[in-house]
Amino acid sequence: MPLTETDSLPHFRAGERSREAGQETKLFHFIYGQPHLDKIRGHSQKVLDLMNKFEEGYYMMTVGAPKGRIVTDLIDEIKPKTMIELGCYMGYSAILFGDAVRRNAGLCDFVRVIVGRSDVSLDRLYRRGEVSKIEVMFLDHYKPTYLTDLKLCEHHGMIVPGSVLAADNVLYPGNPPYLEYVRSSVEQKREAAKGGPMKGYNVERTSQRQVNSYMPEGDTPAFEDAIEVTRCVGWEEQV
Repeated sequence: MPLTETDSLPHFRAGERSREAGQETKLFHFIYGQPHLDKIRGHSQKVLDLMNKFEEGYYMMTVGAPKGRIVTDLIDEIKPKTMIELGCYMGYSAILFGDAVRRNAGLCDFVRVIVGRSDVSLDRLYRRGEVSKIEVMFLDHYKPTYLTDLKLCEHHGMIVPGSVLAADNVLYPGNPPYLEYVRSSVEQKREAAKGGPMKGYNVERTSQRQVNSYMPEGDTPAFEDAIEVTRCVGWEEQV
């Protein structure tokens, strides 16, 4: 299992926005109702600018520009040829990250949408030989599956030195099982792997993680949420 280090990066609160039923459809009509739509098509940043403009009045569950920049900086640093995103919603992050990967890797056909369960999709990608290792993976889907999907990737040996995970919505109200797992010591993780839901996964190589938390003192954080960035920096073999 991977040796990693972890950072929590905050996303500070903006002004209050409304949340209404059908706002996703309103966003669709807002974009397609633009007078110069032909000049917007094929230009990812123009589409993102419109989505950001719409979000000034509506709360949308997109990654947004501040947190999105954290991930695009990772893409600029790592320059992955393949990036996996779990969870899509309105496609904001797919547009943002896909464009960043394309610029850094020099790709043409760069976004593939797979509809289905994340664990089944990850397993299929591995077994078909389409993805043998994780370069960058962004987790922003069904929160209870963050941990099980990570374990699946570890089980297949897809988490290797250099792999980077960026998990959204982990701080408040948070995702305690995922955070406990990625922040656990070598000894804690190896002991937990002997039984329970972790049994069956590779326990010969176990992760150790170093955590920097930006959570302030008190019960209520000063920001809405955070992205947890976890890097695999090496292997520690069981003696």
